[in-house]
Amino acid sequence: MKILRTPDTAFSNLEGYEFAPHYTEITDAASATPLRIHHIEQGPADAAPVLLMHGEPSWSYLYRKFMAPLAAAGHRAIAPDLIGFGKSDKPAARADYTYERHVAWMSDWLLANDLSGITLFCQDWGGLIGLRLAATFPERFARLVIANTGLPIGTGFSEGFNAWLKFSQEVPQFPVGVIVNGGTVRDLSPSEIAAYDAPFPDESSKEGARQFPTLVPITPEHASVAENKAAWEVLSRFEKPVLTCFSDKDPVTSGGEKPIIERIPGAKGQPHTIIQNGGHFLQEDAPETLTQLLIDFIAATKG
Repeated sequence: MKILRTPDTAFSNLEGYEFAPHYTEITDAASATPLRIHHIEQGPADAAPVLLMHGEPSWSYLYRKFMAPLAAAGHRAIAPDLIGFGKSDKPAARADYTYERHVAWMSDWLLANDLSGITLFCQDWGGLIGLRLAATFPERFARLVIANTGLPIGTGFSEGFNAWLKFSQEVPQFPVGVIVNGGTVRDLSPSEIAAYDAPFPDESSKEGARQFPTLVPITPEHASVAENKAAWEVLSRFEKPVLTCFSDKDPVTSGGEKPIIERIPGAKGQPHTIIQNGGHFLQEDAPETLTQLLIDFIAATKG
């Protein structure tokens, strides 16, 4: 497996992103290739972690405005970069990226960092992977906060997703910053757009971003349908607190909160909310609302 690594100079002077890097080395089981996964964190090292998982094609920059408020409330905020994104290593071949590999990579990262008592906040592919982690290690998760994501089992998806899938595979150059900006209600600044572009100095570094949309198991023939069904079986018995906070202006995941509320016992009776004036990347549109939601939900469900 050939690995690309974005130079550190690409991340110099990013607006609002002044975090010390943390790296964890894991080993890809199939190829025995070492892989370096990056994360940022803020807050007491001995506090229960709030695990903030990003999706496609963003990276931990998406959570830059979450870190200080969560830390100030006494939480350990942790935001990793998925393999292929941010400061984490990027396998060079599209075939190196599969759904199951992503789950295995982040499972190894979770165990290497020995996280427990986790509050998960997940969006987009952060949910497709994060919810699999919760199903694999339910004893390590204290609660789930789920936004604009799901756990597909081959039964189709929205027209918004179908349009995104077509665009992602056909656009000659994959415009990461422009894509993120297109998924927000507010207009990102030029420096913010540049920060989303920073991990990807050329098209060769974007193979993971290109591949992700094709991996979503929206048909019965897709890989990982069986694994996601098995994960749902576990989540259908998950009684710890679960909160949904989907946004009102995301054509990709609209209505996706319904199966979560219906199927996961821990979601019953919780104060589920729709984030107003939030696009797909609602972390950019409503960071203050979401961080306060996390702080309040943790406080209300402790013990």
